[in-house]
Amino acid sequence: MTRILIALLIASQTCAALAMATPPQPAPRPAAQPAPAPSTASTPARPVDQLLQAILSGKTSNAEERRIGEQIAGNFLGAVKLVPDPALQRYVNLVGTWVALQSERPGLAWRFGVVDSDDINAFAAPGGYVFITRGLYRRLNDEAELAGVLAHEIGHVIRKHQLRLMQKSQYIALAAGALAKQFKDEEQLIRNLVGNGAEIMARRLDQEAEFEADRVGMVLAARAGYDAYALPRVLEDIGHLSDQDSRVALLYKTHPSPDERFGRLAEATGDRLDHLAEGAGLGQRFYRLP
Repeated sequence: MTRILIALLIASQTCAALAMATPPQPAPRPAAQPAPAPSTASTPARPVDQLLQAILSGKTSNAEERRIGEQIAGNFLGAVKLVPDPALQRYVNLVGTWVALQSERPGLAWRFGVVDSDDINAFAAPGGYVFITRGLYRRLNDEAELAGVLAHEIGHVIRKHQLRLMQKSQYIALAAGALAKQFKDEEQLIRNLVGNGAEIMARRLDQEAEFEADRVGMVLAARAGYDAYALPRVLEDIGHLSDQDSRVALLYKTHPSPDERFGRLAEATGDRLDHLAEGAGLGQRFYRLP
């Protein structure tokens, strides 16, 4: 740059001496180069950190929720298999999907299944995974009762009850700075959060979450055209079983008693559904296990 300035100055003075018409002009200064702006780019957050923050903030996207649910459902089905009856599985998916379409989250890729267990129970995982046991399915009398049971589990998904459970269980560990440094990828984080799949299915949700899912279940079943009181009938039937019956041991561990749930539903609904047209039971097309 110095050489260029000197050359321009000499050339300017030489031209002035030859022409003798104007005084020498100062050499033009080259345009100043703007200083580079300080970099504002920061290291992008790792996917594992983004997922962790999404869970703890309660703002998981559908895609993030789906990845969590896939891990839970996959692990769960590694421990308990689906009933090997394609017609049954197709039927339950048709009923469940129709009920889920009545919810505020119809766009989730809903999946339903009947698992090969004599326990009387049903489960849900984030992202739209819902399972009912063969033992509970056998106690159902018609399609409306199936719709009511599935609607209860759909209620857990649309209200993100399982994600709230994960959020609470991980808060203290995150505050201590442990989780942010411990995991290398999303899969490792999800495995830690959900355990072995069957484990999270056995975790007890907040009782108010169960009562809320019951209320949501009645509403969704009614919207779908089913008898809104089918779910209370199922609860009443299960309530007749002894709490010492091994088939309901996990149900009693993870849920309030059926009698309590029935009572809370009766209190919440009162006469609010009396104006509804009678919903369908559809016992004639209910898929019955051999």
